[in-house]
Amino acid sequence: MDLSLRGYVAAVLRAQPAADLPRLVDDLGQAARAIRTTTELAAALSDVAVPVAVRRAVVQDLFEPRVHPAVLRVLLHAVEIERAPELLSALHEADELARMRVDHANEADMADDRPLGRAGVRRLLGGMAAAELEPVADADELHEIEDELFRFARLVGSHPALRDALADWSVPAAHRSDLALALLQGKARPETVRLVAAAVRMRTRDVVAVLDWLAELAAAARGWRVARVRAAMEVDAGERQQIADALGRLTGKPVELQVSIDPSLLGGARVEIGDLLVDATTRHRLDQLQEQLASPEGAVRVLLDDGGPEGRR
Repeated sequence: MDLSLRGYVAAVLRAQPAADLPRLVDDLGQAARAIRTTTELAAALSDVAVPVAVRRAVVQDLFEPRVHPAVLRVLLHAVEIERAPELLSALHEADELARMRVDHANEADMADDRPLGRAGVRRLLGGMAAAELEPVADADELHEIEDELFRFARLVGSHPALRDALADWSVPAAHRSDLALALLQGKARPETVRLVAAAVRMRTRDVVAVLDWLAELAAAARGWRVARVRAAMEVDAGERQQIADALGRLTGKPVELQVSIDPSLLGGARVEIGDLLVDATTRHRLDQLQEQLASPEGAVRVLLDDGGPEGRR
């Protein structure tokens, strides 16, 4: 099963009341078996020549009246993102994952603690984020989730002991998750709490970067881009608007700034948006100058620029 679909299924299951899980598991198992054992249906859903929209419509018509709404979401998402030939095996794995979630909840949580690498973590978490954000239709609510993720990332980043505790792979994943829950429970939206808990269960080297990335996904869900700005001093409203307008013209989408103050930068600002990085800080310029001076060629250039022996000839 694609890691993104695994994350989506896991998030859908975790968001359901415990009392609904037995029916949900039964419905998902029956739907997977019906697709696998009905020759015409299996052929239609695994045929690469059939457009995704048509396959979604077939699933919607057949299963909407018969299965739990969460199961219908899983089926439609699987049709949307899985390659048609792998759809049947993916649904079978989704059924097994659902049963494991009910029968062995701790094992299901520990499965997130596997070494997946940066790309794997993002695919798994991306599927979870899709499941959590999909039902949130209101842009203001999405903005609230984004802001909560951003603020929690700043909290973690500003407390090294907390950051180390949430990223310590020697600590069981469930314990790292419990720590995050203790900090957020009752203080943030349920979607935010579940996403943060999922993020800290992962084996990742930089939990703050993962939390920031989740905030970007929340912004993207409402059609915005996020630009992270680190500035040496406060950025007033006019300057923020100028930066946001310039980045909006560059990306073609409205841009929201997430500004943090870092006096160690000495002056200027560092802006990140997606893969774009603009570092116009005094600290960056000084580091560049230090690198130049550390090399013989750099020393000669500086000497010449200052009117040194060769420059005075």
